Amino acid sequence: MEAKLSFKYDREADILYINKRPPYPEQESEELEDEVIARLNPDTGEVESLEVLFFSTRLLRSDMFELPVEADLRLAAEPNG
Repeated sequence: MEAKLSFKYDREADILYINKRPPYPEQESEELEDEVIARLNPDTGEVESLEVLFFSTRLLRSDMFELPVEADLRLAAEPNG
């Protein structure tokens, strides 16, 4: 299923949420390296969202910030196109 990514930052908790779909109770969670949580589809194991903990701290580091996932990014189709 193709999905657009949505980004939400919770300033109080200092977490960046990157979602392909809204969270739901059946999603499984797996902690990846460097304090990144992946939320997975329980049937397919597909990553449906990521939670990047301590996001503002990462931006202050001098090194490059990389997520431990692979991405296949493409332009989204126009709604009537």
